Amino acid sequence: MATNRIRVALVGYGLAGRVFHAPLIARTAGMEITTIVTANPERRAEASRDFPDARLAATFDEVILAAADLDFVVIASPNKYHAPQAAVALDAGLHVVVDKPFATSSRDCRMLIELSKEKKRLLTVFQNRRFDNDFLTVKKLIEDGSLSPVLRLESRFERYRPTVDPNKWRESGSIEDGAGLLFDLQSHLVDQACNLFGRPESVYAEVRNTRPGATASDDTFVALTFPGGVSTHLWANVISAKRAPRFRVLALNGTFEKYGLDPQEEALRAGGHPGDQGWGIEPDELSGTLTSGEDGAEKTIKSETGCYEKFYSLTAEAIRTGGRPPVDPEEALLVMEIIEAAMKSAASRSAVSIASVS
Repeated sequence: MATNRIRVALVGYGLAGRVFHAPLIARTAGMEITTIVTANPERRAEASRDFPDARLAATFDEVILAAADLDFVVIASPNKYHAPQAAVALDAGLHVVVDKPFATSSRDCRMLIELSKEKKRLLTVFQNRRFDNDFLTVKKLIEDGSLSPVLRLESRFERYRPTVDPNKWRESGSIEDGAGLLFDLQSHLVDQACNLFGRPESVYAEVRNTRPGATASDDTFVALTFPGGVSTHLWANVISAKRAPRFRVLALNGTFEKYGLDPQEEALRAGGHPGDQGWGIEPDELSGTLTSGEDGAEKTIKSETGCYEKFYSLTAEAIRTGGRPPVDPEEALLVMEIIEAAMKSAASRSAVSIASVS
């Protein structure tokens, strides 16, 4: 870097770029968005309003031509572009963050990892849900022994959108495009499970397109079995008019149950930023309940504070020091291997060994 400033190009200014990445980067000390890539006239107007000092580029090629004036590229484009754009950015000598999913195949993930090593550039994947308040609460309860040993973790992202939106590629695209909930919300659920328990041994999945006209998965279930016998049951769908618990964790010494969603996405959609009053804090009525296995006593567990901003503060530190990024790309590769195993399992209607798709 020519200065202590980390000069960032943000590729894509749709939901991921505008709502998630831009406000988090803007509040990260030492990072500055100097270029935004979008060809959409409405999004260009939004980008110009939000970041009046940033250069607007219509194509990704413009970023690469100006690579000497940049340090870091954030790939927030549609999923099918993640791998090719990240590869070009790494080859140009730039550090790279890729929005989840890492790519649309494990082969491409491995290619990017090898290229980042060859070019000696940081490569990481935006798994912001590691910093959800509910996940941080579950992780703390497991680590401090309040839930021990864990037998099964149930985790859900459920919404109700009974009609397919043909204008959204995530809903109307193909598997080759990386469309559907298996690539979208299941990427988060799988990553959280592996962050807690490591590499699973096997995968069983059910993947369906349930809504009229659906071409991408909208109802998914993934079961992972880990060494030692712990299992995770992961649901992501858009057909739930009534929500089940966000987390339910069964352990020999008790059970934890938690409803509601982390508040950070809603705050970001409403124009909020890290540092705002109440950031990452949910209402007390959404606190989870820990039930003792010994006597059935119930204890209210106040949720940890969510902190999406840590992703970019840790990324900035890793760029400056050459240290580990907040999400190791090998961990993101594992998520993609599991997604591929889930597709294979759903097609065969049987459990699949992770080793068989590695």
